Amino acid sequence: MINAYLSNGSVSELTPEKPEFLLPEDVVWIDLHHPTSQEDQFVEQLLSISIPTRDELKDIEPSSRLYAENGALYMTGSLVWRADSKDSKLTDVAFILTTDRLVTVRYADPKSFSLFVAALGRAPEEICNGRTLLAHLLETIADRTAEIMETVVSRVDHLATDIFRERTERRPPKFLESKLAEIAEVHRLVGKVRDSLGSLSRLLTFLQNASVIQKDEDVRKLCATVAQDVTTLSEHASFVAGNIAFLLDASLGLINVEQNAIIKIFSIASVVFLPPTLVASIYGMNFQHMPELSWQLGYPLALFAMVLSAIIPFFFFRWKGWL
Repeated sequence: MINAYLSNGSVSELTPEKPEFLLPEDVVWIDLHHPTSQEDQFVEQLLSISIPTRDELKDIEPSSRLYAENGALYMTGSLVWRADSKDSKLTDVAFILTTDRLVTVRYADPKSFSLFVAALGRAPEEICNGRTLLAHLLETIADRTAEIMETVVSRVDHLATDIFRERTERRPPKFLESKLAEIAEVHRLVGKVRDSLGSLSRLLTFLQNASVIQKDEDVRKLCATVAQDVTTLSEHASFVAGNIAFLLDASLGLINVEQNAIIKIFSIASVVFLPPTLVASIYGMNFQHMPELSWQLGYPLALFAMVLSAIIPFFFFRWKGWL
């Protein structure tokens, strides 16, 4: 799908069915969403630029993600996708800035794009040219990333409350194990956010050094502001990642404490019942000469000795604070 956004805020869909089609002069943004090879070739003919393929977007080499070619700037950034679900992912988006237009190539639908398109409908004056549009789009991406981090912080706070809450009753079975799964999910999302912010930081550094941006004072200042926001978000993401690591270690520690408490109960129970077992085993022997066997009170005395030998260790452990 090829969407063309005009300077007046309207949008139209382009199709490669008409080779002789001429692109209107007031088109400032061409968004290729899941483009086919035919659509790629169509845009290449319209703008006389090369469109990176899906495989080329996945290239991690800096020289393949940030470069200039034939008067156009090619930048590839990794954006967080499906952050609201349990299966968050990174998707690579290409930003191609020509003299007057912005071209984006994406094979996913990050929420930041839909938010930006909705904002364009309310303020079409922000899309007077491709440079300004790209700066505002990156600003929206940074704002969306900040929103994701706010959600992550809220989830981390809820996890910390559930894990460290003082309880009057025992936790349900597998409670901490389920929290470990939630911690892993949040940690994975924060990892995706940090990768995305690192990619955006490199992209903004490259963009700010471009001559086309240096000549536009307003766009340059906006890019600098977005770059500062990305740096701040990166530091905040690192702080949140540290809190998540602490929650993970604390949960594992609490699981070990609970397991040790269970083992301690079994160990103490075995020690408590060891003396009665010794008494019972002695009087269970089949020796012929055992004086106690002929006693009339031998049986109740043996039972009393077993109970007493169990009570004494029990109260001893209570006195020591082991129970």
